[in-house]
Amino acid sequence: MNETIESVLNQRCSLPITLFQTGENIRPDFANTDYAISFDLGISDAKHFRLPYWMEMVDWSNEGVFGNLNPRYGRLLDLERLMKPLGDDFLKRPQVAAIFASHLREPRGTLLRAVKRQIDVAEFGMSFNPNIKNHHESGLIKYDELQRFAFNLCPENGMFPGYYTEKIPEAFMAGCLPITWADDNVLVDFNPKAMINLAPMSRNGFSELGEILHSPKILSTYANEALLIHQPSIEPFKEFIQNILKASLS
Repeated sequence: MNETIESVLNQRCSLPITLFQTGENIRPDFANTDYAISFDLGISDAKHFRLPYWMEMVDWSNEGVFGNLNPRYGRLLDLERLMKPLGDDFLKRPQVAAIFASHLREPRGTLLRAVKRQIDVAEFGMSFNPNIKNHHESGLIKYDELQRFAFNLCPENGMFPGYYTEKIPEAFMAGCLPITWADDNVLVDFNPKAMINLAPMSRNGFSELGEILHSPKILSTYANEALLIHQPSIEPFKEFIQNILKASLS
């Protein structure tokens, strides 16, 4: 246990503080926890901090944070790259989408079929290879594999305001145009012009998708877009943790 945290707990006269943290699409229950770290937007409470999982996969060494890893992808996310335009190299790659999936629960199955009706899709992961036991034993480095494709079909596991994981920035950093499924609030984290969002196409049976994927003119517009418009910082999160420690000692 971190010596600072251990010291705080030893000085408390009451029960230890509880901190809820999730990398999944789960809501914090403030009836059973003192503090929470989650994806959720709109929670106006000093005891809650929004830290979407993709930010845990960023290289924060320039802000003094070390030790986080992303072995399945092969590297940490580079903010400098994410703040630059995608570039037109993806237009020179085979116009094929890659998908990495451990399951095909809806809407993934539907989204995969919609994309397959328009272009070829290379399938990776437990859903397509029964010999793979889990992500970490797949023998694949996601970043390396994505170099061979123009698109990455990377829908989120579920839809909730603020729930955006590492999938979109991993696709973008590898030079792929992300094809995702997210609600309109995705603009809080990412530039919606830097991705193809299938969610609003659902009402029309994804009829617009073919026009997008088969139009060099439309696809070229994505090349000029950066995924991040504003550079994020880990400093507010550091302050949140410091405030927890101060409150525990007061």
